[in-house]
Order: sequence, then structure tokens, then C-alpha cells
Amino acid sequence: MGLSTLTFYFTRYGAIAIFIIVFLEYLNLPGFPAGIIMPLSGIMAAKGNIHFFWVMVITVAAGLLGSLILYGLGRKGGEVFLKAYTNRFPKQKEALEKNLEWVRKKGCLGVFLGKLLPMIRTIVSIPAGVVKMDLGKYVISSACGIFIWNFVFVGAGYVLGDKVFTILGIM
Repeated sequence: MGLSTLTFYFTRYGAIAIFIIVFLEYLNLPGFPAGIIMPLSGIMAAKGNIHFFWVMVITVAAGLLGSLILYGLGRKGGEVFLKAYTNRFPKQKEALEKNLEWVRKKGCLGVFLGKLLPMIRTIVSIPAGVVKMDLGKYVISSACGIFIWNFVFVGAGYVLGDKVFTILGIM
């Protein structure tokens, strides 16, 4: 999904579009790049279409909901889900295996740090579910990581405007 398409949806549907697209991005679905979604949300806030506070609430809620679904899939489906997922997305198999071991060793800190790393941040939820991390600890560590990640990118869009896409190499 390109910048012009996202701009159209964000402009036309506002907060609902932001929520749905961020939610889909946190489900790790291809075509929903955080490097466009988050800064564009910040740009929308800077232009007065939505308050920055609400952008943060919406993006963190959407990110947490998407992450909880992946956590639940990992917890309920465990190894079966991982096998099916890596068969469908074989490029992510190695990252998932590393995440699984990392989450076992690091626990909450692993989830928190994982939420701050590109490509790992969306899939770290699955290993957390597989290792049956305590749900409360998972939610807190995820929400903190999601908040920081979103704040940096939404804030960049808010402060830098359209220049952020040039800086990120998107335009």
C-alpha cells in the first residue's frame, strides 16, 4: 500500500482508517509499512485533522490489539501455528526461531526490546504466546514498546511533516 493510497484513506476516513491500517500492520501483514503509516498519522495531527494525543491512543490501541491476536495465536496454536506461518512466510522462520529463544531467556525485557526492532517488533508476539508468557506482563511490556516505537515515528511526522518521507528514503 503506497503513500498516496494511505493518504486517501487517512484523509477520507480519519481515525478509523488510522486504527484499521495500524492494526493490520501490527498483524504483520505485507503491504502496511510502519515507516509510512506512523509518520503519515503524525502529519495528519500536525495539520489539525486529529489531535496528536488521539493519534497516539489510536495507534497504541491498534498495535496492542494486533499484537494480542498474534500472542493468542502463538499461545493457542503454538508449534502448529509457527510451522504453518513459516511455511507461508519462509523468510521469517529464522527470525521467529531467534525470537522464541530470546523471549524464553529475556521474558518481558525481550518483548519490550523486540517491539523496538524493525522486522522483529511485529512477530515477537508469536513466540511470547508460544512460551506462554504471563498475559499481564506481556501486555505491559508490549504496550511500552509499542508506545515508544509509535511515538518516535508519529512524532517524526508531526515535527518534520512531509520531509520525514525524504529522510526515511520513501520519497
